Amino acid sequence: MRVAAAALLYCAIVFAVGLALGPIRVVWLEPKLGEVLAEFCEAPFLLAAMVLASRWVPQVLRLRRDLASLGLMGLSALAIQQGADLAVGLYLRGITPADQLAHFATAAGLIYVGLLVAFAAMPILLNRGQRRAEPQE
Repeated sequence: MRVAAAALLYCAIVFAVGLALGPIRVVWLEPKLGEVLAEFCEAPFLLAAMVLASRWVPQVLRLRRDLASLGLMGLSALAIQQGADLAVGLYLRGITPADQLAHFATAAGLIYVGLLVAFAAMPILLNRGQRRAEPQE
């Protein structure tokens, strides 16, 4: 249960940052800098959100710091994030799932794929081996 809560909270925090930054990137930065540079401008803020959230969430929810718990947290958060991203793309921007998948093959899409890999891996990378005070229920 804690893994699911951790995945939801981790995803919510990082997704909220991305949802706030997305319009700035799309409306303001992309027309001025192009899609790739705009993605590069957004990436450090998303990485910072990932680092902070992936360290804070397991601590607050007293999640076990083993590979299985942290890996499930990251992969579950990624699955939730991708579902939310597809929904936002479709309903707010009118982008079909096929168009969203095709975006992965572009230069900006590859940056995004790198961020997705970091998002899924960050809980393991920053918490593996750390001990916590109480055993997980």
